[in-house]
Amino acid sequence: MTRGNQRDLAREKNQKKQAEIKKRQGAAGQDGNAGLSMDNRMNRDADIMRIKQEKAAAKKAEDAAAAAANAKKVAKVDPLKM
Repeated sequence: MTRGNQRDLAREKNQKKQAEIKKRQGAAGQDGNAGLSMDNRMNRDADIMRIKQEKAAAKKAEDAAAAAANAKKVAKVDPLKM
């Protein structure tokens, strides 16, 4: 029981070391990319971005439609016909 915080410091040091090793592995060494070639990763990422863009465009159109529905409409009045 005389170790103090030495165990915690060693644990933090090891976590930093593991993170650095994982960072140096590059894209091919990451967990989500295991077993995929660069072309497959690029296609997967492009599909994900395409889906995100479609969702963003749909949300933007929905917000624009809601804003148009809530906007006050100005009635044009011709003073000569009154």
